[in-house]
Amino acid sequence: MTACLATRVAFVLAACLLIASPAQAYLDPGTGSMLLSAVIGVAAAVALAVKMFWYRVVGLIRGKKGGRPDAQ
Repeated sequence: MTACLATRVAFVLAACLLIASPAQAYLDPGTGSMLLSAVIGVAAAVALAVKMFWYRVVGLIRGKKGGRPDAQ
């Protein structure tokens, strides 16, 4: 049942991509650097969130309050 649904969804997505019309748009060189900086910013935000979450998990396991490494 789930495989059938996944197959249908994949087929519909492929069909939508095949019928897409050309964009007729111009992307200047600044667009690439803007996209690159956005990707780097998202990666840094995700890394910071994972770091904060990891310190809380480690703090809970070790029994410290606050979960920060300098908390006693």
